[in-house]
Amino acid sequence: MLSSAASAYEDAASDGPSDAASDAPTSGTSDEPTASPSAGSGSGSGSGSGSGSNGSTVGQVCGANDLAWSTRSESQAGGYILVMAKAKSGITCVLPAALPTVAFGSDGTEAGPVEQAVGKEITLSGGTVAYAGVNPKTTNTDGGKELDSIIVAVGNEDANPVSLKVGTITVDKPVVTNWHTAPADAVPFN
Repeated sequence: MLSSAASAYEDAASDGPSDAASDAPTSGTSDEPTASPSAGSGSGSGSGSGSGSNGSTVGQVCGANDLAWSTRSESQAGGYILVMAKAKSGITCVLPAALPTVAFGSDGTEAGPVEQAVGKEITLSGGTVAYAGVNPKTTNTDGGKELDSIIVAVGNEDANPVSLKVGTITVDKPVVTNWHTAPADAVPFN
């Protein structure tokens, strides 16, 4: 579960200073993620690629630290955060057909799924960008907690989640989409 991912993030963050993730731009007009090192250290679970028996390149599963991350605030569907992930230079990896893991705050409030089925796996290499939409507040009440960052992992098994600054948001029963190859497909409609 994400509480273990949030805990892994906190453990990694306590190993040494890591201000790089918090300095990453969080808004703009570009669909291209900016390079943003993860808060974790060490090599990712999906670094590198191999050759299959038919000679084609086979990417391994992406880890959060294999990717350059960025976010952008969007106004469609009542407002949401568009999370963008792109493989770092020289890396080919596969985002599994699973929901990204997104948490908020020190208590690790986890975003639930928007879509009823998992998406397709996406191979990231070169300029390919994967998109996920996060709606931090799905309730119509005035409640919620005020936060300014999200913790994102490729999935529940990702040992090196990243913390991404998103500006001040109110969080109450958040949801997240699957990974998509087009930003328009990552709008978290309820």
